[in-house]
Amino acid sequence: MDTVFALATAPGRAAIAVLRLSGPATSAILAALCRHPPAARRVSLRRLRDADGTVLDEALVLHFPGPASYTGEDSAELHLHGSPAVVEAVGAALVSLGARPAGPGEFTRRAVLNGRMDLTAAEGVIDLIEAETAAQAIQALRLAGGGLHALAQDWAARLATLLARQEALIEFEDEDLPTYLAAALPPDLARLAAELATRLAEDTGAERVRTGLDVAILGAPNAGKSSLLNALAGREAAIVSAYAGTTRDIVEARLVLAGLPATLADTAGLREAGDEIEAEGVRRALHRGEEADIVLAVLPCGIPPDEPTLALIARRPCILVATKADLAPPPHPEAISVSVRSGTGLDALRARLETEAVALAPRSAAALLTRPRHRAILADTLRWLREAEDATFPELRADALREALRALGRLTGKVGAEDILDRLFAEFCIGK
Repeated sequence: MDTVFALATAPGRAAIAVLRLSGPATSAILAALCRHPPAARRVSLRRLRDADGTVLDEALVLHFPGPASYTGEDSAELHLHGSPAVVEAVGAALVSLGARPAGPGEFTRRAVLNGRMDLTAAEGVIDLIEAETAAQAIQALRLAGGGLHALAQDWAARLATLLARQEALIEFEDEDLPTYLAAALPPDLARLAAELATRLAEDTGAERVRTGLDVAILGAPNAGKSSLLNALAGREAAIVSAYAGTTRDIVEARLVLAGLPATLADTAGLREAGDEIEAEGVRRALHRGEEADIVLAVLPCGIPPDEPTLALIARRPCILVATKADLAPPPHPEAISVSVRSGTGLDALRARLETEAVALAPRSAAALLTRPRHRAILADTLRWLREAEDATFPELRADALREALRALGRLTGKVGAEDILDRLFAEFCIGK
């Protein structure tokens, strides 16, 4: 295994830059750099020198001998002065001593391969790095802290017990086995299947907490969609013009709704397109409206509702927004009246959006299925448990239980980990 290094702090000029090392040559590299290696797990001030004895920096050095380190290998941190020149010089010295730059997520990948964490904890680490809101950080910490791992271990232990009992009943059919072995198997199997089904049903909002919500603004040209996006985002994200059809492509802005990140999308006006470009804009607007978690259907006051917007409202649930409320009465009794110019109704609209966000992504402390991968694996496990329940022969029940245990093993990486390692760690930043 190579010894790798990477900058763990943001590149560029800063007060401090932290370089991390991990691998079998870490101790030897520290000895060469520092001349007097630091004691394990103690912060030590050392002058770092290259092979010619030139002083590169005066740094704080920490040494974490394996296996009690983040990666499970010998590891170290060099807390350097944050000059790009210093970082470059120390990096060159590390290369000359046999280390190589780490790839994205390589430190965490080694932690998984060395048994310091499982795949679910690694996913929690990347979610924590990318968290934009407190809700996302709390959920990521639960995952990184082993919440889903502990749950999966409990399920796997119970599944293994069920499989062992079933195989004992097959193998020792003619023996005088305790009667409770056969009697307890169906209800225990049913309880486990019901628990997985409940978890799948109750954790539906966890993925939305991680990824955020998609809010699309749709309506006729000149309905006030761009002005509404700017007002909700609190900045001039979209061009506002009296000329109909200004917005051709989708314009996005980020905001936070009830502690959840959301992407607000302004779209092309819904009407009979005048050219190919506008037609593509309308097509994209309608597609965005179909895919969005929340749709704001904009109906300007003083103008009869247009047919395309009414058709949209008929197809899917929408929040109706009556814009330009300072000019005329709202065209629909259920619409929230808003005037971007005076600010009227904006607080009511934000409150409605936050209510919808909480309903779509409830932040239960128990919610742990944060990725499609988690849900797909649990659904596959449940499918095999249902087959075990319906099995007419003991051998078929044992096969189904064995497949359920194998499927569940993919959750933590005990089974088929190589299939997803490259994809998962490609998401990581270098240095983690």
